[in-house]
Amino acid sequence: MNKFKEFLNFSFEITDKIHLDVKTVIFIIFVIVITSMLLKLIRKLVNRRLDEDDKGKFKAIFTFLQYFVYVIVLIIALESSGIEVGVLLAGSAALLVGIGLGLQTLFQDIISGIFILLDKTLTVNDIVEVDEKVGKIIEIRLRTTRALTIDDKVLIIPNHKFLTQSLFNWTQNGVQTTEGVEVGVAYGSDVELVRKILVDVAKAHPKILKSPEPKVLFTDFGDSALQFKLLFNINNSYTHLQIKSDLRFEIDKKFRENNVTIPFPQRDVHLIK
Repeated sequence: MNKFKEFLNFSFEITDKIHLDVKTVIFIIFVIVITSMLLKLIRKLVNRRLDEDDKGKFKAIFTFLQYFVYVIVLIIALESSGIEVGVLLAGSAALLVGIGLGLQTLFQDIISGIFILLDKTLTVNDIVEVDEKVGKIIEIRLRTTRALTIDDKVLIIPNHKFLTQSLFNWTQNGVQTTEGVEVGVAYGSDVELVRKILVDVAKAHPKILKSPEPKVLFTDFGDSALQFKLLFNINNSYTHLQIKSDLRFEIDKKFRENNVTIPFPQRDVHLIK
């Protein structure tokens, strides 16, 4: 029994003023285990009352909060065991400042992730444009958000970018978006024929919505061409590049069949001798 007491009282010297004995270590481990069990119980109780859509958000936020709780519990346990945490922190002030500066971006990402989850700035399957890169959101984590680009590459975005930079959410107002294809035709072309061809091509595409109907805008009298813009609606913005490519192929084909010319820039050069 005496040996057991000696074992419990065996201490490790951390600094000249701070000593940590075995019984304190066991006490801290016990407190952390109890805290972990209580947190799991709280998580299960809360999860039962949440909808499926909110469970993922709660899990991400709870993960951050439980680390915060562990730190608080650890400090309380050390203070209760007679260890002056203030002295320990004061002795490590320079180190903590360095760590704090290094983790500044990390905490910024985590806080941004919490705001994103709470105010629904982003949701899974949203199509966003950040830093001129377009992707579909596939997963929102506490620190980063993952998006799948049009060429099937995974784009990992630090969450602070969504709060500190401009963000284009193509699907924030719904899945339906308006897209456009611009084309120029030679001066002297039948503009009504051009409008009919463009509308017919858009209506024939299976992924373009029938309502609202596609329409054509006569946008400008260009230097070398009459400028038109075909506007159409789709319900999956993620495929807009492929749809626009299909339309351009078909427009070129129909223009050739109807002798409508797509001009290229020309310049008259006068040589003075």
